[in-house]
Amino acid sequence: MAKVTFDKDRCKGCELCTTVCPKKIVVMSKDEMNAKGFHPAQVIEQDKCIGCAFCATMCPDCVIEVEK
Repeated sequence: MAKVTFDKDRCKGCELCTTVCPKKIVVMSKDEMNAKGFHPAQVIEQDKCIGCAFCATMCPDCVIEVEK
């Protein structure tokens, strides 16, 4: 199973990662804010992740890491 981690304090909330996830499990946190004042991205159902790493490839700030 793949594991996706985010460096939430570096996320600027651009939402690009949410647009490329084929499983639609990457979403923006509504409850949490990071150190920069943005709502960071998060994975809502980690067990559904297929490890494609499209989210990590799309991220302009390299805040997403996918481990297979």
